[in-house]
Amino acid sequence: MSKKTVILFALAISFLSCNKTTEVKEFKTAYIDTSKLMEESTEAKDIAEKYKDKSKVMGSQLEVEVNRFKSEAANFQKNAQANGQVWAQQKGAELQRREQELSYAQQAMLQQLQSESGVEMDSLVSTYRKVIKEYGKDKGYDYIYGTGDIASVLYAKDSYDITKEIIKLVNEKYKSAEKKEEKPAAKKEEKK
Repeated sequence: MSKKTVILFALAISFLSCNKTTEVKEFKTAYIDTSKLMEESTEAKDIAEKYKDKSKVMGSQLEVEVNRFKSEAANFQKNAQANGQVWAQQKGAELQRREQELSYAQQAMLQQLQSESGVEMDSLVSTYRKVIKEYGKDKGYDYIYGTGDIASVLYAKDSYDITKEIIKLVNEKYKSAEKKEEKPAAKKEEKK
């Protein structure tokens, strides 16, 4: 094959490919600000409030112990010289042990709260993914992207933002689920 033949063949292919009408499919896309979704959805707010309240209750119980410890530590300093060195060493060791126990109790409380709230939030994220998937199918979207703290969409037109629609949808589903849960409880109360 000569050089001219190869060039003519390449030109013929490029000419044919230029004449072909290429079909370009447009995709229907949208995005959701996932951070905003988690901040503004009623269920996420309820979960956050639940653990805030639980933290206050658990923290107040621990605070009673901390205050008792502080009081004993203050009395220890006042009575150390009067009760002698042996008493001061024993009481000092006891106070150190209690201080360490209080620190462990505080860490355990925080870990428990983080673990429990983490499970609920993971479940919520899973539920929201299902809602978004259903929404995407129903509305004919090819892609729905997530933006926010950990998302990878660097730019999108505001007209593609469906965050408000999704927040409205998940809030409506949450409210209707709450109403379904309230009805059986109301019937039980009526029977009493």
